[in-house]
Amino acid sequence: MNTKIIKTLVKKELLDVFRDKKTVIMMLIVPIILYPLIFIGAMMFTTAISSSMKTQDYRIVVDAQDDGAFMRRIQEAGSHKEDAGEETEDAYTLTVVDADSVSDYEEALNQETIDIYVTGRPEGDKMLYDVYYLSSVTNSQYAMNIVMKLFDEFSRTLTEEKIREAGLDVHEVLEPVSYESMDTASNEQSLGSIMGSVLPFMLIISLLMGTMYPAIDTTAGERERGTLETILTLPVTNRQLIIAKFLTVASIGILSAFLNILSMGGIAFYIFQLMDTGDSVQALEFSRFLPAILVCVLAILAFSLLISAVTMCVTAFAKSYKEANNYITPLMLVVMFTGYVGFIPNVEMTQTVAMIPVANICLLIKNMMVFKIDYTVIAVVLLSNVAYAVLAILFLSRIYDSEAVLFGDSKSSLQLFERRENLKKGGVPTVSDVLFVVALTIVLVLYAGSILQVKFGLAGVFGTQMILLFVPLAIVLYTKKDIRQTYGFQKTGIRSYLGAFLTGIGFFCINMLIAAGLASLFPDSTENVNVAFASFEKSGFAALFLVIAIAPAICEEMLFRGMIFHSMKAHYRASTAIVVVAVLFGIYHMSLVKLIPTGLLGFVFCYVVYRTGSIFPGMLMHFINNAVSVLLTYYPERIGKVFPVLTKESLSVSELLCLLAIGLILIGIGQVILHRKAQPVK
Repeated sequence: MNTKIIKTLVKKELLDVFRDKKTVIMMLIVPIILYPLIFIGAMMFTTAISSSMKTQDYRIVVDAQDDGAFMRRIQEAGSHKEDAGEETEDAYTLTVVDADSVSDYEEALNQETIDIYVTGRPEGDKMLYDVYYLSSVTNSQYAMNIVMKLFDEFSRTLTEEKIREAGLDVHEVLEPVSYESMDTASNEQSLGSIMGSVLPFMLIISLLMGTMYPAIDTTAGERERGTLETILTLPVTNRQLIIAKFLTVASIGILSAFLNILSMGGIAFYIFQLMDTGDSVQALEFSRFLPAILVCVLAILAFSLLISAVTMCVTAFAKSYKEANNYITPLMLVVMFTGYVGFIPNVEMTQTVAMIPVANICLLIKNMMVFKIDYTVIAVVLLSNVAYAVLAILFLSRIYDSEAVLFGDSKSSLQLFERRENLKKGGVPTVSDVLFVVALTIVLVLYAGSILQVKFGLAGVFGTQMILLFVPLAIVLYTKKDIRQTYGFQKTGIRSYLGAFLTGIGFFCINMLIAAGLASLFPDSTENVNVAFASFEKSGFAALFLVIAIAPAICEEMLFRGMIFHSMKAHYRASTAIVVVAVLFGIYHMSLVKLIPTGLLGFVFCYVVYRTGSIFPGMLMHFINNAVSVLLTYYPERIGKVFPVLTKESLSVSELLCLLAIGLILIGIGQVILHRKAQPVK
């Protein structure tokens, strides 16, 4: 590859990006000027509010049957503060309001004519006090804290008097045990714990904000300006162009992140100088943070590659700056939501979690800041981010190889929000519409589906399936797409169903082996899945068969192997569409132990749909797979007599090999039948 051409293209892209004022503002003005101003302003405002609260006059009504005991305690507290003068930290005053002047304490609290209303009545040998306040009013809330402290002191004073009257030693009675907490964490660990919660989140947000505008400018911005066509006439390949744009966005993202780090470091140094920490400042050994800083730098580099590629993939579909900003918003929300994992306590950084984008970076930096070093996890995090970036770049290259997506014609634009009278009938949904459907259905399943399942159990699961069916269908109807072409409602012969049946049974055998292996690796996830499935058994066989076997075979197939697959296949290679649908199908089931088996099932279903040209064989395979699970749940003994290998808890090596052989033979026969039906995959 000609590096000289790439360098020239990078220089050109950098010049174009820095001409954009938005990029310069987000990269320079915001971190260097705006962040310190916001922080210092917020700190000054908070200090002013706190000082104001400490100098307020709080009005308290005491209507208690205690012969004025607590009222005198309030007055004594006020006189003690006056005697202390300027040395007293809190300069507030307490004014006792006559109870007879307040006819309705609730109205008085709401109108803020009083802050606290205290009532008291004797119960046996002690007094029972009720303190009324208004938590929605700051003064009342603050006064409540003052009164609670006074009650603590009042209670202790009365207790000490009674102990002395009994002739006992106050200290021995009230403090029979002496204890003191000893924090064994070093100053570096304490500081690292604070930094480890905030720093990762700030880093990923700064990287996202730093790459967002350059990514928009180098893709949608260039298309909107009409300069992309000119570049394509130059003697450069698409790959060189993509690499140059990617390096430009990644470089600006890294620069922006480091500027943000320097800005936050300056703020921390400013606070550090203001704090009166004494000897603890000198006790800090900043050299201990060097490994963490090195890993942070590597993490920034790795994550910048990923987020740059992902943002470019998202913005490449947009035709204008405005549209690109709309596309980037969901990505921003996902990154921010995932980044909050650093604030959640007791989240363990396992090798599995180390492969989750965004979360792995946050948890890695958090662990490094408290000196928890695991070189295997570090390697997994860095390599996984680089691997995801490579996959995103490959996907980006496919986008730039597609003229329809590159020039943003109607085949890839978001048609859902266009006027219906402007839409043409026929065809399949665009890629943008499909992405919107996927995002919308996932959100609805997470929120509405979860609520339905919690409240209505198995009926809620059926409701979730209806979401998968009718939401995409409504969008297809609104955009005037061809139902038959979009969902693959094509007639097919008995040969297709026979091949699909044999392939489905064969892969069910293979998937049993995969599921057994994953169950041993993730026993907790497997147990959760089994418990959730077992909770539906009481609903009855017919209801379970309908919801678990029939409904998913129709609803999930129409979404994944119908709308998504046929829309993707119309714009990309069939092999690419099959892989994308398989990954989405695995992710949709939202279970670590089911991710690989369901993803493979989705791949096989999609492959059969492509081979036969019809969605109905895929529905048959899906139905068979789920129906077998339901039958095994209700009739394990009957099935065990015919197929004992399906009901055993553990299998011998010979049985595993036999199951594998049967599965491969059935898949082979099924594929022979299907290959006679359709053309091979391109």
